[in-house]
Amino acid sequence: MLETSTPFSTLIRTATEQQHAEAEHSTFMRDLLTGQLGVEAFYRYTSQLWFVYEALEKDTAALASDPAAGPFIRPELARLAALETDLVHLGGPNWRDELTALPATAAYAARVRECAQTWPAGYVVHHYTRYLGDLSGGQVIRGTAEKLWNLPKKGDGVRFYVFDEIANPAAFKREYRASLDALPLAGDEVERVLDEARLAFSLNTDVFRELGTEFGARI
Repeated sequence: MLETSTPFSTLIRTATEQQHAEAEHSTFMRDLLTGQLGVEAFYRYTSQLWFVYEALEKDTAALASDPAAGPFIRPELARLAALETDLVHLGGPNWRDELTALPATAAYAARVRECAQTWPAGYVVHHYTRYLGDLSGGQVIRGTAEKLWNLPKKGDGVRFYVFDEIANPAAFKREYRASLDALPLAGDEVERVLDEARLAFSLNTDVFRELGTEFGARI
């Protein structure tokens, strides 16, 4: 168990503050959410998420019985089907033909997949940075996208951000953090996992950076 009086959920939040801020304040997300970019940029961003969540959710059946990852494998969090519904709405029925990963996205998904298959505790922090972010700041993205591009409220186009099976998000997040605090971590593994959490945010920022480069000429 954790050899510190500080809850792990607090450690991870503190350890990633800088990387979290960098991700939140990326130029691409700023321009996207202030209306300087069109819905095609939102579609492209959503398509990049597909690769990340495919990696996150591909091995959940095997991870469900793992002591570290098991408590986090919750079907009500699954996003891949909702993402695919959104991509149909945003890109049309042939969206898969247009589905290409940016180099940063491919690297991000590969790292998630590697952790899922070889290091469950590392997988958990990737899970944390994505799903708790979706439940929190992701709701701001949803509301803004609905207004900017006249998308149906909590409907196709933004279903990725809608967690119909979570009645009380605040209570769910408290329970999730309690599971983080109960992670079976000790010794050097604690810092190793915190390093992976920092990497998770940095990988996400790399995707934003490449999206910003791709759409910079269109601003």
